Amino acid sequence: MSFRLRVLLMTMLIAVTATSATAWLTLRQASREFTASVTAGQDDIALITSTLAGHGGLGTWDGVADRVRELAGRTGERIRVVTETGAVLADSDLLAGRAARDTAGPPTLVDPRPVVRLPEGDSVPRLAEDMMTAIVQYQRALRDAACLTAGGGAVRAERPLFGVPVLVAADPDRPVSVNCRKRATKLRPTMTSGQMEGLLRPCVSGGARSAECLQRVFIAQTAAFAPQPVQVYVGARDEEPPKLAGDSITVTAVVVAAAAVVVALLLSRRVLRPIAALTRASRRLAAGDLGDRVRVRGADELAELGRTFNQMADSLQQSEERQRRMVADVAHELRTPLANLRGYLEALKDGVLPATPEVLASLHEEALLQQRIVDDLQDLAMAEAGAMTLHVVRLDLAELAETCRVSHAALTEAAGVTLRVDAPRPLHVRGDPDRLRQVLGNLIRNATAASRPGGTITLVVRPAGGDASISVADTGTGISPADLPHLFDRFWRADHARGRESGGSGLGLAIARQIVTNHGGTIVAASRPDVGTTMTITLPTDRRDRE
Repeated sequence: MSFRLRVLLMTMLIAVTATSATAWLTLRQASREFTASVTAGQDDIALITSTLAGHGGLGTWDGVADRVRELAGRTGERIRVVTETGAVLADSDLLAGRAARDTAGPPTLVDPRPVVRLPEGDSVPRLAEDMMTAIVQYQRALRDAACLTAGGGAVRAERPLFGVPVLVAADPDRPVSVNCRKRATKLRPTMTSGQMEGLLRPCVSGGARSAECLQRVFIAQTAAFAPQPVQVYVGARDEEPPKLAGDSITVTAVVVAAAAVVVALLLSRRVLRPIAALTRASRRLAAGDLGDRVRVRGADELAELGRTFNQMADSLQQSEERQRRMVADVAHELRTPLANLRGYLEALKDGVLPATPEVLASLHEEALLQQRIVDDLQDLAMAEAGAMTLHVVRLDLAELAETCRVSHAALTEAAGVTLRVDAPRPLHVRGDPDRLRQVLGNLIRNATAASRPGGTITLVVRPAGGDASISVADTGTGISPADLPHLFDRFWRADHARGRESGGSGLGLAIARQIVTNHGGTIVAASRPDVGTTMTITLPTDRRDRE
């Protein structure tokens, strides 16, 4: 997974988690408060309707305004009570001295009449008798309640027979006035027993329909004296809806924000851990600790960055080691000849050694050797730094090989070695002829030094895929496999018995490799002891030849 995708997924995860948590917590809090609000509203409505039903159950709606005022104060709701014909019995707004507001929602029907529960399974005559008894009992209860309330007494309802209330004085010491009872309407059923039996006969089937039938008969027969149902409106249209508690929303937001921050810190720590490791390693590298490396895991951009950093650190460490070895090698190569020069000069100065032409010639030759080492070091430094000037032209490798054969023929003949060219056809590249001749000359001299009299050195020019190659193959002593990897190292000599006097400065192959590299090519060595060595230079062919 790429680093960009990991960061994107982390951001999306945090955003989705925070949004989901906020939505869930807010919805939960809103649902809880809405449920509490609805439950409170339902409880208020239940309290209002039950209280008004109890008031109406006393037989009259007189004095309901006091009940409405009391209930409005307890519940904080606007209450409006109207009859089925639309007459206003009480309105809490009017009672509070302000204009009546528009009602909100449908009204609730409050029916103060009792629900009759006559026993089922009895015969029709028995049911008729019980129904007529219940009607008379209900009429008497309403009369007694009217007498008690008229005298300022309180009423308590009991339901001993079939659910029909019996209203008695709440204070036993204050019974119903006898005169009030005498003045009241005579208590009697509104129909004969036979008529009641005819009404109740369809109600004997049992079940819910039987109960509904009995209730309809009871209501019809008590309609002349029973209190009528009323409609109760709770609430006003312009009331503000319940709001969510601001504190709970704030707490929810804070909790979600804190959770999002914690998750972001944990995820960012995991994602940015490789960057922190790279930062620490870079600081140690800048402080000079070239051996430190970062631990690389995975295959994303950060892993690739870690591998690149390790490669850079390896390159710097190797460069530092090469530089130290080069300084040590240069000091080693110059120490002995300079000590010799110093010794000879001090001997000449002290008169110990006469200044003969032979001595001066030896000192001059030693100075030339040191000058050659210094020149080779300068060439190598310029080549490695890319400061060596190359005069690139189109040239033929076959012609270059023949030129080198001619210029080095005297050297090889003196060593008893045959130098020949194997170039079947022209093969063009782009390069600096002088520098490439310098490389080939170095290889030819090394091959001549390694060859025995009677040996052969062959310059071979061949195509190599899409490139061109020129090889210097000899039949000399060869190089051991253990020494072959060090062939292009500075100041390294395959024959350790050969010193500067017989084996050169030890920089020729290092310079040759750098010159070939600056031409965009490669140089490799293949050798077998006592068989010979082949040095192969591969260079890009000229573009016109490729076309």
